[in-house]
Amino acid sequence: MLSYTVAAITDRNAEPPRASTWEDALGCWDGQRMAVREALRRPADTPLRSPFPHGGPVTVEDWTRRLAHEFAIHRLDAESALLTPPVTRYRTEFAEDGIDEFLAFLTPRRAKPSGREGIVQVSTDTRTWTVLLRADQPPTLGEGVPDLTLAGPADDVYRALWGRPNHAGKVGDATLLEPLAAP
Repeated sequence: MLSYTVAAITDRNAEPPRASTWEDALGCWDGQRMAVREALRRPADTPLRSPFPHGGPVTVEDWTRRLAHEFAIHRLDAESALLTPPVTRYRTEFAEDGIDEFLAFLTPRRAKPSGREGIVQVSTDTRTWTVLLRADQPPTLGEGVPDLTLAGPADDVYRALWGRPNHAGKVGDATLLEPLAAP
């Protein structure tokens, strides 16, 4: 992800230099990390290239948001590999932003028509999203009476959407989450 991000936001080649030793690999990674850091220091409204159709220009702010959630989910993955994982909980505002990113941005752009029909309501303590599943269209946000409700604290709902261990509750046809499954 890091090499691709560097290529997308700096107009560089997506293939990083090949490393032959661990020290070389660490140096290459650190160089890529620094390139992303420098690119993301630009003003928030600076346009950047992106593989995601967005309906408008993709900016430094968009990429910063995307990377924050990408790294947050991978942090959970890395911590889960520890013998005694720490208890990591994301703030409500951050988790809700991640839910919004997942449902409003990623899902409509990457999901294919699923052949499923239904309405999924995703709720935290302070926000609600309603996802419409239509057999011949990618999922979209809309309104309607839910066939499935996924609800709980924002951190748990965030984790549930990304397929990570969580305590979010499900009421209704849980198979309707399949078309929304994270990559």
